[in-house]
Amino acid sequence: MTKKITFNELRKIKDSLPDGTMRQLADEFGLEAETVRNYFGGANYENGKSVGIHIEPGPDGGVVLLDDTAILDRAKELITE
Repeated sequence: MTKKITFNELRKIKDSLPDGTMRQLADEFGLEAETVRNYFGGANYENGKSVGIHIEPGPDGGVVLLDDTAILDRAKELITE
């Protein structure tokens, strides 16, 4: 399911995650930690891969289209735990 979110909203969610969450999400989804960071707007494609995130420039950091919301949904769960 594709989701539209602003870049700033996506970064706010990332910044709200407890320490160690990138590694935890990576382990849960079978990904490298850098790939999870790229999902949240990072750009380290040497050590991580692209994960279906498309950024369009604009206000509020631009619009981000996520091809799959599984990582985002799990991150939100971890914030509320």
